[in-house]
Amino acid sequence: MSDTSARFHNILILCTHNSARSILAEGMLNHLAQQSNKKIKAFSAGSSPRTSPHPLAIKVLSDVGVDVSNLRSKNWDEFTQPDAEKMRVVITVCDNAANEPCPFWPGAPVQAHWGFPDPSLTEGAEYVRLKTFDLTRQAIAYKLIQLLQLPFDSMDDAKLRQELARIGGS
Repeated sequence: MSDTSARFHNILILCTHNSARSILAEGMLNHLAQQSNKKIKAFSAGSSPRTSPHPLAIKVLSDVGVDVSNLRSKNWDEFTQPDAEKMRVVITVCDNAANEPCPFWPGAPVQAHWGFPDPSLTEGAEYVRLKTFDLTRQAIAYKLIQLLQLPFDSMDDAKLRQELARIGGS
């Protein structure tokens, strides 16, 4: 196991295809955590990942100064390996739409669900689709800013679970 988990609170963000919402969340959380000197490291994955992140997710992140060079679509199995980073929190970001399976994360991390509609389902002109991706990025960032205010070092799992549910609106 890498020593990152000893220095950081690792957060895994899951969504089925790991191409839009979870990529937006991974990029924004790492960016915001770095800007605010928080000991948080974000990862993302999916149960059925695409071959690469959605180009509009990459664009809206780049447009606000997020480093996208390390973002890639990953299978969540990567994080079940014995040498994988130990996660403190797992957050699913898929919405509750019918026929959209959300991955279930077994194990000990604190789990939360923050549902967001899938911006990649938006149809229409490029500028409409781009705006939808940016609005999704902003909605995710709003919750992540609240997450970054939590005192991770002093919170037990029960309190952390309660606060993540509050942030998620459930």
